[in-house]
Amino acid sequence: MDTRLPTLYVSHGSPMTALDEGATTAFWRRLGPAIDAAFGRPKAVLAISGHSLTREPVLLAAARHPTVHDFYGFPEPLYALRYDADGAPALAREVAALLRAAGLNAQLSPEGGLDHGIWTPLRSMYPDADIPVLPLAWPPNWAPEKLFALGRALAPLAKQGVLVMGTGAITHNLRLFAGGRGDPAQPEYPESAAFRGWIAQTVATADWAALNDYRRQAPHAALMHPTDEHLLPLHVAAGAAGDDAPGRRLFAEVQWGHLGMDAYAFGVGAAALESSLSQ
Repeated sequence: MDTRLPTLYVSHGSPMTALDEGATTAFWRRLGPAIDAAFGRPKAVLAISGHSLTREPVLLAAARHPTVHDFYGFPEPLYALRYDADGAPALAREVAALLRAAGLNAQLSPEGGLDHGIWTPLRSMYPDADIPVLPLAWPPNWAPEKLFALGRALAPLAKQGVLVMGTGAITHNLRLFAGGRGDPAQPEYPESAAFRGWIAQTVATADWAALNDYRRQAPHAALMHPTDEHLLPLHVAAGAAGDDAPGRRLFAEVQWGHLGMDAYAFGVGAAALESSLSQ
């Protein structure tokens, strides 16, 4: 039986999700134990967040990561939340070697810190903060196919028990909040449903060429993602699965009518994770 960990993409949504007791938080709380039950506890988490962006790939190789509250204007209790986790300096060197072997320049930084795109889901998945975390900052101006290739270079990590997790938002247009489309009880807008459905179908058929060309092929791509940084961690996660197995949507939710919170698993272990979640 192939026990390679699947790779993940989770939508982290608003920082307020960390205080929320809704469906997304409930899913995250089931996700960590489901991974452990199906594959054993990960040795480390390699996190690719839509909020850790650089001009070239940079591995944050600190021995310890503080919680970064990289937002403003939110309720005070949110700033009191902590998720301080060990880093993974040795793994950082291994990952840098993998990327360089694939022809991708990668730098190591002694700095650390977990942005809210990383600690918000991990705080629910693994609340004890007892798994080392290695953030990989990445260039948002890279084309989707290049980030998919970056993911491919990370494929050996699954056999080592390292969980590769991209985090962003399956739809992400904050302008819609200011445009009168921010009612929390608002039914999903047709544009959001069409885009999310296209992503789900494309992933389910492992049509990675179409996924990498989503700007031209996906309906309402520019509306759902005026900029790319919250979707492109999906491409890294898909590439890091290291095979052509279809991906699986593990969870689907829409908040405020347009903010998609979907989560995906990729690789040969995706089906086992889906089964573990259903038990």
